[in-house]
Amino acid sequence: MPDLAIVLIINAAAIAAFVFLQWVASVRLADASIVDRFWGTGFVLVAIVSLVLSGEPSDRSWLLLALVTIWGLRLSIYLSWRNWGTGEDYRYQAMRKRFGPGFKWSSLFIVFGFQGFLTWFISLPLQIALATDTGGPITWLDGLGAGVWLVGILFESIGDGQLARFKARPENKGVVMDRGLWRYTRHPNYFGDALLWWGMFLVASGVPEVAYTVASPAAMTFLLMRVSGVPLLERRLRKTRPGYARYIGATSAFIPWPPKNPGRGPA
Repeated sequence: MPDLAIVLIINAAAIAAFVFLQWVASVRLADASIVDRFWGTGFVLVAIVSLVLSGEPSDRSWLLLALVTIWGLRLSIYLSWRNWGTGEDYRYQAMRKRFGPGFKWSSLFIVFGFQGFLTWFISLPLQIALATDTGGPITWLDGLGAGVWLVGILFESIGDGQLARFKARPENKGVVMDRGLWRYTRHPNYFGDALLWWGMFLVASGVPEVAYTVASPAAMTFLLMRVSGVPLLERRLRKTRPGYARYIGATSAFIPWPPKNPGRGPA
């Protein structure tokens, strides 16, 4: 079994190199939003490095690698497809305007460096479990975690697909998406993302030391609910989608729940 501190340091170095290369590409393209496309891939990199360093992967390790790889690659492929040819995301355009010419350098730290730190911190349960699992048998906790992960990935992927098909129809331009999963939660993709991370935490919890990293999935959930997910997106949607305030009043922000006003919502 490798020294855990060495694993954490090597992963930090791998992530630093990964985000640095992204930053170099963003400078050439004048598009800092490419960082979002590689968010999921960064976790796959961490999982692979941790697994290689473990020496003798356990069944639980292979399960965790499969779960994070399916999620990470799906997300990166989807975001690359969705944002292809659209230019820099409005959030980074606002930051570029605020920082002026110095954004090229400051983005290395406030965008790419910060995302690299989040990748390392949120992936702590994976790093510890993949690097130190002694090969104990798969238990009911692993099954529960995989089940929670499955519900999460379905919410995320189905929600993304439903929204993409809705936005592809010209008649829906400027219309609030309130159908399918979006009828029960304003952000099924964010809810699914948080849920699947709790699922992976449960699987990783087969390694006792992982219990101390509960702050990692909690941080992911907090970011989605209170920082970069729901609040940031909804501030923009309130301004650009007539009727979105009514949609907010009728539909749960995060956890799926029957709408307060049955039938079709704001249009």
